[in-house]
Amino acid sequence: MRSEFNNLRKNPLHSYESDVNGAKQVVKIFHGDELIAKKVTLKKSIRYFGANGYQQFLTDETD
Repeated sequence: MRSEFNNLRKNPLHSYESDVNGAKQVVKIFHGDELIAKKVTLKKSIRYFGANGYQQFLTDETD
């Protein structure tokens, strides 16, 4: 999911916001007003979450 998350984040059609609260960091990716993906980092743990159907927002570009 990490590469898919970066693909969504780098897409100019999407916006994202980051929130840091102590050791916890949350990055949310939006398409319009709809939340499509989220990354939660807590200490050394990283978890990725995608909304149902997030794959339709991926681009064909590779790094």
